[in-house]
Amino acid sequence: MRSTKIMIFAAGSVLALGACGGSGGSSQGSRDFVRAVGSSTVYPFATAVAEAYAKASGVKSPVIEATGTGAGMKLFCAGVGAQHPDIENASRRMKKSEFDECQKNGVKDIVEIQVGIDGIAFAESKQGPGFKLTPVDVYKALAAKPFGKPNTAKTWKDVNPSLPAEPILVYGPPSTSGTRDALKELILEAGCKTDAATAALKDSDKDKYEATCHNIREDGPYVDAGENDNLIVQKISQNPKAIGVFGYSFLEENPDSLKGIAMSGIEPTYATISDYSYPGARPLYIYVKKQHAGPIKSLQGYVAEWTKSWAPDGLLQKKGMVIAPEDVRTRSADVASKMTPLNGADLK
Repeated sequence: MRSTKIMIFAAGSVLALGACGGSGGSSQGSRDFVRAVGSSTVYPFATAVAEAYAKASGVKSPVIEATGTGAGMKLFCAGVGAQHPDIENASRRMKKSEFDECQKNGVKDIVEIQVGIDGIAFAESKQGPGFKLTPVDVYKALAAKPFGKPNTAKTWKDVNPSLPAEPILVYGPPSTSGTRDALKELILEAGCKTDAATAALKDSDKDKYEATCHNIREDGPYVDAGENDNLIVQKISQNPKAIGVFGYSFLEENPDSLKGIAMSGIEPTYATISDYSYPGARPLYIYVKKQHAGPIKSLQGYVAEWTKSWAPDGLLQKKGMVIAPEDVRTRSADVASKMTPLNGADLK
């Protein structure tokens, strides 16, 4: 099982709080290491690349912090300067509102690089009952108000007569997590839209639609386990009646204690996530502050290390990442090498 540490710190590194530059990028101070924040799903991959880069180049290791995608976006978009992070690791795409916040705070040139693919895996203990779920089952079990009505389901059998009469207990990510966003958008919303009247709200009352489809109940069956996915692994491996939700790589690395749960008859595997047939498959990203590329001397080198690491037989595949198709890798490598800024026009 992975170590539960949340950060890698370069020994002896001292953060200089001078600005890396305003919107024009002029330097008034710097620091001698890269700082990245964001997704706990991307965290183990980012740390692996950081360690490889520091070993190969001799520079101080980048500092990687697992803050969750949403919280990381706030830190990333807060401004330009050495007191602000250089990179945001994200288990979902940047939102238009986050892009606009970045722009407002002078973070003008944001480079979006897809680094791989992951899946929101549903898993249970090896001793679990062998759950087989659908997005509708998950929605009825976890939504605060499924199809607009208060959630009274206590057991999985209440949700679906074919499921075990076990209490609903799901350990999952917090509201700051990109995995939580993906859970809502890829799984809960898919179940929610199966009701025609509810689906129609998307056009007639968007706020009500999002509340009905995305809000997760807070009365006990869903347990916010924080940004430490290893904690979820531990909880469900010790409780055969519990279900966990986390990035696929955590399932792949714990085959002796966990087993994946099929979603709509499709098991979470490398192949089903790679071809997006598994309902929880999603791309993974890093967002780079181009204005820091000059002042933070090792930033471009660290970004280049990602492109060396995502080959089909490379470092990241060995760490459990699902490798993106060749055309995506080629496009991402081009963006990384040219540091091409994101336009933002097609963000949602």
